[in-house]
Amino acid sequence: MDLSALFPAGFGWETMLVLALVALAAGWVDAVVGGGGLLQLPALLLVPGIAPVQALATNKLASICGTTTSAVTYYRRVRPDLRTALPMAGSALAGSAGGAALATLLPAAVFTPIILVALVVVAVFTVARPAMGARTRLRFTGRRHYGSAVGIGAVIGAYDGLLGPGTGSFLVIALVGVLGYNFLEASAKAKIVNVATNLGALALFVSHGAVLWGPGLVLGVANMAGGYLGSRTAIARGTGFVRAAFLVVVAALIARLGYDVVTRDLLPFLAGR
Repeated sequence: MDLSALFPAGFGWETMLVLALVALAAGWVDAVVGGGGLLQLPALLLVPGIAPVQALATNKLASICGTTTSAVTYYRRVRPDLRTALPMAGSALAGSAGGAALATLLPAAVFTPIILVALVVVAVFTVARPAMGARTRLRFTGRRHYGSAVGIGAVIGAYDGLLGPGTGSFLVIALVGVLGYNFLEASAKAKIVNVATNLGALALFVSHGAVLWGPGLVLGVANMAGGYLGSRTAIARGTGFVRAAFLVVVAALIARLGYDVVTRDLLPFLAGR
């Protein structure tokens, strides 16, 4: 078999080793609280010659391997309520497809400042309420509970299709802040929903031939290992650990998106005045 057909120029063994280590770390972070794409996607974008759409597509292939592994691990040990998680995943899958379609019409830069403000509010809200997410206290019952879960899945799924960074973190805070789950149960359900959002985006990328299968499968194996270790760590350490990790990832998201807003929008605007 000609390996050059699977691993394009730029994906030598040294590069693949570094990318695999990054994917391992990304899988761990993503399994604990979401946000692994903050590590994995920028690393792929640094590979010489890779197109942005190829980086996005290959990242999704690797990510779905990790999220599936962590979702299975969480389910076996935490036993999240599938009556909530599965309808939420279904609406997230549809929302992801809709968000991807919207991304072809509107530039992502339009939404970045809005997402940045939302993340700052989420961080302040989480810090100001240390008891939030310590234990499960469901705010709704019956149809209202399931309707809220489906709505959350559709909205955050659309965000994942449109932009993507921090989807797992947004799912966790919505499950904690809106529905009333503790952080550990929220992470377990978020992984099931995240599998669906990744699947929706990956299907679109595969249909356009954008996936680099060789690098993607190698990173997928590393992401699976990280996802397994991360979910086991979260289960063993409990909801307090997941809450602390959540705040760290949200802070990193704020820094990343804040940098994008300043360098891409604010500085060119000031230079043009």
